[in-house]
Amino acid sequence: MKVAIVHEWLDTYAGSERVVEQLLEIFPEANLYSVVDFLPSNKRSFIMNKVVTTSFIQRLPFAKKKFRQYLPLMPIAVEQFDLSQYDLILSSSHAVAKGVITGPNQLHVSYVHSPIRYAWDLQHQYLTESGLNKGMKGMIAKWILHKMRLWDYRTANSVDEFIANSRFISKRIYKFYRRESSVIYPPVDINSFIMCETKEDFYFTASRMVPYKRIDMIVEAFTKMPDKKLLVIGDGPEFNKIKEKAGRNVTLLGYQTFEILRDHMQRAKAFVFAAEEDFGIIPVEAQACGTPVIAYGKGGSLETIRNIGEDNPTGLFYKEQTVQSLIDAVNFFEKEGHIITPNNCRNNSLRFSPERFKDEIRSFVSAKLKEFQCS
Repeated sequence: MKVAIVHEWLDTYAGSERVVEQLLEIFPEANLYSVVDFLPSNKRSFIMNKVVTTSFIQRLPFAKKKFRQYLPLMPIAVEQFDLSQYDLILSSSHAVAKGVITGPNQLHVSYVHSPIRYAWDLQHQYLTESGLNKGMKGMIAKWILHKMRLWDYRTANSVDEFIANSRFISKRIYKFYRRESSVIYPPVDINSFIMCETKEDFYFTASRMVPYKRIDMIVEAFTKMPDKKLLVIGDGPEFNKIKEKAGRNVTLLGYQTFEILRDHMQRAKAFVFAAEEDFGIIPVEAQACGTPVIAYGKGGSLETIRNIGEDNPTGLFYKEQTVQSLIDAVNFFEKEGHIITPNNCRNNSLRFSPERFKDEIRSFVSAKLKEFQCS
């Protein structure tokens, strides 16, 4: 059986790339396709140092640093991949990878991290944050996103089987494509995190500092609680803006190595999370350290954290993405958080291990191949 794995773009090692890594471990002989491949030579081990088939966007001017600006060309680019020689196509998609062209005798399974966020329900947020919500540039951007939605919906019909990375994303797949999907949670590198039972008197958060992560809200909330200490790791375009809001009890450490991040995560009394994520890997990593999570109660967090009041709780949700709602949650955690144990947190994180992911993917693909071959 010949297998192709299609990914959006390769320039870093993050959540969706971890899925590709595990797919390649399941199908080591698979060929890998990507719109662009700008992985440095010392960071290619997770793709087994494979030679990647790329699209014409790889060779366009300034593509290495600005390939995302070629988004309007990506549907055309991904359709140019000739996959006719393959029996099984696995796409890892959060933008255009699911749009590859396949035939009736090929099984196409798409693992969806999210339908194109900026083309669907997050369009207005994306346009506002990009300064493209008005003027001629705004009109052009809206027209392009309109065309992307039409293409995205049409190409959903060529996928034989959808896998969603959470129930939250499964709902979005049905909302936008009217297609059912199975849920297989993505792999989290649990073994790189060690449980620590001794916690210190500080709260912790870590993230790239972009608007939707809402690190600004976390910092503002703790600044209004001067008796509580917050440490923040991460860098990004909002760093200086957030630093201006930080009180004396809030320390911004900027970018740090993985070892330093893990050390803080292990020792913190709780990890604070404010984003509405499709799945959210870092709250699971915090739990793998035995650390409770105080999280905004929407998105994938509802599936990875057990709220106080449930059996074996591992964290606490707050209902609104506001400063006051987070303050109320932290104060409640101060009173009731003692019932959350490091063992509960660690045990819950094991539900998302890479071994579990590979077992579920193998079983799913095997079953669907049998159905496909018998139809």
